[in-house]
Amino acid sequence: MIQENSDEPIVYQGQFGEFTIDRDDRLGVAIYRGGLAIAAACFAVGTTLVLWQGVTEAIAPVLTGLYGGFSLALGVSLLTIHIYLVPLHRLLQLLWGVGAIATVWAAVSYPEALALTAYQRPIALFGMGFTFVALTGIYFKEAFCFNRLETKILTPVVPILILGHLFGLLPAVGERALLALWAVLFVVFALRKAFQAMPDDIGDKTVFEYLKQQRSARVPS
Repeated sequence: MIQENSDEPIVYQGQFGEFTIDRDDRLGVAIYRGGLAIAAACFAVGTTLVLWQGVTEAIAPVLTGLYGGFSLALGVSLLTIHIYLVPLHRLLQLLWGVGAIATVWAAVSYPEALALTAYQRPIALFGMGFTFVALTGIYFKEAFCFNRLETKILTPVVPILILGHLFGLLPAVGERALLALWAVLFVVFALRKAFQAMPDDIGDKTVFEYLKQQRSARVPS
């Protein structure tokens, strides 16, 4: 019996016929999960530092580096994630792109470290927040497709924390609690993804092909 992590192509029965999962498919999933793992690790370390030390002048540059690693890893995951609806996939990538541009803009526009800028300047957090909208899209997708408890919780937690801080609606203790919950559940999510069956993240390739044919048929010749 061929194992699902074998380099040999494996044939599966899809909704519209048979399809194979090959080495390239498995590599794409490994990159997706690896990106999530790096993003979760960077976020967890950054959160630990914030809750332990606070956003100080000394620790802010470290947080900036961790945020850069988080953002880049998330971008890689968004390149390799499998989503049946292409417009939704492109939207998440666009949101990440807007967040990345806003982050660069904030980094070069203000004299203080990026972490302090995001914490102290709502306009900067608003732009950078698009990155977290894209991340929330991943959480929602995973909750919808795999019924994962941690992503069901993370889907509302992220916007509540970001918007609550942006508009000053949350007390400091509430922000710290939500931030800690986010970091813990993000790590749980990334760890569980590492042990999930590989075909789950690839999906039914016949559905991708069917939707592609439907889009081609709607394009006027």
